[in-house]
Amino acid sequence: MISQDTIVALATPSGAGAIAVIRVSGMDAIKICSPLFRSVRGKELSLQKSHTIHLGHIIDGERVLDEVLVSLFKGTNSYTGEPTVEISCHGSTYIQQEIIQLLLRKKCRMANAGEFTLRAFINGKLDLSQAEAVADLIASDSEASHQIAMQQMRGGFSNEIKKLRDELLNFASLIELELDFAEEDVEFADRTQFKDLVSRITNVLKRLIDSFAVGNVIKNGIPVAIVGEPNVGKSTLLNALLNEERAIVSAIAGTTRDTIEDEINIGGIGFRFIDTAGIRDTKDVVESIGIKKTFEKIEQAQVVIYLVDSSQLTKDRLQELKTEIGKIKNKYPQKPLIIVANKVDKLENFEIENLKSEIENIHLLSAKQNIGVEELQNKLLEFVNTGALRNNETIVTNTRHYDALLKALEEIQKVQYGLDSGISGDLMAIDIRQALYHFGEITGEITSDDLLGNIFANFCIGK
Repeated sequence: MISQDTIVALATPSGAGAIAVIRVSGMDAIKICSPLFRSVRGKELSLQKSHTIHLGHIIDGERVLDEVLVSLFKGTNSYTGEPTVEISCHGSTYIQQEIIQLLLRKKCRMANAGEFTLRAFINGKLDLSQAEAVADLIASDSEASHQIAMQQMRGGFSNEIKKLRDELLNFASLIELELDFAEEDVEFADRTQFKDLVSRITNVLKRLIDSFAVGNVIKNGIPVAIVGEPNVGKSTLLNALLNEERAIVSAIAGTTRDTIEDEINIGGIGFRFIDTAGIRDTKDVVESIGIKKTFEKIEQAQVVIYLVDSSQLTKDRLQELKTEIGKIKNKYPQKPLIIVANKVDKLENFEIENLKSEIENIHLLSAKQNIGVEELQNKLLEFVNTGALRNNETIVTNTRHYDALLKALEEIQKVQYGLDSGISGDLMAIDIRQALYHFGEITGEITSDDLLGNIFANFCIGK
């Protein structure tokens, strides 16, 4: 993936628009672009200062392709750390392709996915975790995911890892030094200080690992399954939550025969609501398949909303409901379950009070009248621990980082055991080296072409 070619790609989304930006990066970027640009003031592009913008025309021989603005970044003072030219042209797809084809004929090469950011990493402009945060920032669709990606891209996570790695590396060098003087039986590394460091590293690693539960939820959204009997208002509730007619609403039982999913943002957190087929005994083959999918979605969901029709809750039905709630809680003891009574606008005050006394923490609403929907949204937010986010703490969202942290913790715990057991320095040094290796995997101090290929293949072309 790493080459010295001069690369080109469209840096803005494909398709027609007001403007488009074509990015060219490589040692010959300015040399290639200079003859193709005719400044309105007659300036030679290659002679201009870095970080300047110039108005002119892109020309192919005597043919004018477009009036453009060209941004110039010389030397290492660019996103990629190499000479870069960015051409802002009109957003016609024809103009975009004409300019790109012209650059390709002048010895540029089309950039691979993420190749501009890969070059930024190779040239030391970003470490690997910061480079990965670029993709997360582009993909962020909520305030929380944006905040985490920004913090990581600015080096919050990598600085914390780098500090731990540097301290551990310092002690590792002292342990290695002791091995050179094994016959003299001397200790250069203060074991008490080393124990304190290992304990501190262990606590930080555990905190970062624990943060992944929140980070993964913020990054990917929280799946919430809406379940219950047919015709209790599941689709109406989904529409009320989304504030749009997303699901078909009908008085006919069994209208929803498949799962319907959509996402909304509540308090900066993404929630993915899943409207499922009603759970009941049925001989309808298609509806049966939908009910089977309902149970699959309950398995996948992190929160379950169990919806009931409050207007149909007879004394016998209340007892059945309590039994059903008990079964779900027994089957999914770790899964938050919200019991929601819909259609409360049809109840008298004494019936509402009776319902509250019969079922603990039941949430009352009318999806059709939009009563209690906002309160349900606030209740869902309680299941997300956003304290770390509010305090601007480091939160891990990347599965690769999470895996490396787990492996680093395992090696640090071996080091801790070695210190407590008084094992020899040479054996302890092996575990320290392994812990350093896993720290290095996160920031990119230790990489492979396969690893880089897997990471940057998920980027968009042009970034």
